[in-house]
Amino acid sequence: MKSQTPHSGTATDTESPVAVHATMRAIVQDKYGEDAADVLRLAEIDRPQVGDDDVLVRVHAASIHIGDWHVMTGLPYLLRVVGFGFRAPKVRVRGMDVAGTVETVGSNVTKFRAGDDVFGTCEGSFAEYASTPQDTLAPKPQNLTFEQAATVPTSAIAALQALRDAGRLTSGQRVLVVGASGGVGLFAVQIAKAFGAEVTGVCSTAKVDLVRSLGADDVIDYTQEDFTRSGPQYDLILDMGGNRSLWQLRRALRPGGALVSVGSEQGNRWVGGKGWIQSMLLSRFVKSLRPLASEPNQADLRVLKELIETGKVMPVIDKTYPLSEVPAAIRYLKAGHARGKIVVAV
Repeated sequence: MKSQTPHSGTATDTESPVAVHATMRAIVQDKYGEDAADVLRLAEIDRPQVGDDDVLVRVHAASIHIGDWHVMTGLPYLLRVVGFGFRAPKVRVRGMDVAGTVETVGSNVTKFRAGDDVFGTCEGSFAEYASTPQDTLAPKPQNLTFEQAATVPTSAIAALQALRDAGRLTSGQRVLVVGASGGVGLFAVQIAKAFGAEVTGVCSTAKVDLVRSLGADDVIDYTQEDFTRSGPQYDLILDMGGNRSLWQLRRALRPGGALVSVGSEQGNRWVGGKGWIQSMLLSRFVKSLRPLASEPNQADLRVLKELIETGKVMPVIDKTYPLSEVPAAIRYLKAGHARGKIVVAV
């Protein structure tokens, strides 16, 4: 965006105005690397341009999820091949989940206007402003703060699509959420309960109380019990943990049930999570295997908005960091100790 201002000092009638770019603070990245402190930095850059179909959002909060770490590192390498940038990220500003207020809109935008409070996804939410197509946003849930709303889009949509679309969940079914204390798992437990399921969560000892507080009917501490060898079977298993093979997980599945692999960090540097890849390759032959390819969209943001405003789903925040401390926030996420979502306040 550009504005016009005269030269400073003594001006004459013949002097021309100078174009000045509106700027903003943002977390930028010019190379891949596994140490956030080495590759991410706070910088003053031009505000993003607003296309005819775009919305410029004044960012109040963003949230961090594991996808931000993957883009930061360029791992697995498959990400670079599919278009994120071979030697460096194509998009310099990190961050995907956003909550804020509409600053201005493009000429074709009909769903929002300046002053609207919104949440959704974008490219570059670790910044004071972000430009994104209108279909990636929805009105912010009225009962959430901007910090709470920023935690919802990517993780909650993945949970919703895993249960409703891939898992075809119906009321009364028994659901097992493996990795129930993670970003997706925390929403999956609540959404499954909202859909009328009987929900069991799997997590570590330190997070049992957290998962139970979200409404889980039962919680399994995986350090104390191997649910694949004993206990009940389930109509639907959501696997975010990735620590057990698909064949082990299938032992806990009822005949005709569904095993949805949402993704995990257990994999290699070339193609990533082995459980999801195996599920994708074998799903043509094994009907119970259903890999998830989550796609954020406005319709599902509105579904989540309704679930939130009716009190059936609520975000859980562990820590909030200022924009300047995004590298520390990503290191904290990667350490695996978070009990809830990690927020960036802008």
